[in-house]
Amino acid sequence: MRNSYLSSLIFAVLASLSLAAQAAPAVKAQTVAPEAVEQATPQVSKINLNTADMAVLQRELFGIGEAKAKAIVAYREENGPFASVDELLEVKGIGKTILERNRDKLVVN
Repeated sequence: MRNSYLSSLIFAVLASLSLAAQAAPAVKAQTVAPEAVEQATPQVSKINLNTADMAVLQRELFGIGEAKAKAIVAYREENGPFASVDELLEVKGIGKTILERNRDKLVVN
C-alpha cells in the first residue's frame, strides 16, 4: 500500500514538473545590430615610437616588457627618431614576430 502511494506521489510531481516546463514561455535571444557592436568596440590609438615612454610601450604592446621597452627608448636616444616602424627590428630583442603582432598599433611621426 505504501509503495503504490509513494509511486503515485512521485508520478504526480514529475508530471507537474513536465507540464510546467512546457508551459513556460520561451526566452528569445536578443539580437544586436552590427552597427552597435562596432560602436562598442574601443578604438585603439596608435603608439608613436618616437614619443612613447617605457610605461606606454610596456602597457600597450604585446611581448614588450621592461627590458625591451628600455631597449627601444635607448635605441631612440642613441640613433635619433625612428624613420619607419620596420626600424624597430634593429632594437635588440625585437624580432619579426613581435613586430608583426604590434604593427597595427605603431606609427612613426
